[in-house]
Amino acid sequence: MGLEFIDRSLRTFGVVLLVFIPFGLYYLGVFPALAVFSGGVWGLLNLIFISALIRSTVKPGGADKGRAIGLALFKFPLLYGSGYFLLTVTEFEPLYLLIGFVGLFGVIILKAVGRLLVGVHDQPEDSSKARSLA
Repeated sequence: MGLEFIDRSLRTFGVVLLVFIPFGLYYLGVFPALAVFSGGVWGLLNLIFISALIRSTVKPGGADKGRAIGLALFKFPLLYGSGYFLLTVTEFEPLYLLIGFVGLFGVIILKAVGRLLVGVHDQPEDSSKARSLA
């Protein structure tokens, strides 16, 4: 599984969050639904920045140090500061925030298990095998 797996997981979790909103508002109430949604958006942003940081530092041509420093300076103080702020909001229960924070990892695990069960692999086929089958 490559980095495109992470991109697909991010899109899937974004759709899951959007589908969750109306049902969460109806069944959980306004503040619990907003807490799950806010935690989920925070988790999405966190994984986006982690992915961008890895892509800018682990490259065949060498690391893009300027971009990596810029991403790190944005990610760590601002993103984790906002995560702390979310935890201090009195209307948001920590359990609902935690559900939003880790919901993305649940989607990633379910997608990976599904790919294993179905047998889908991201490895390119050997060109000699492809020619012999044709």
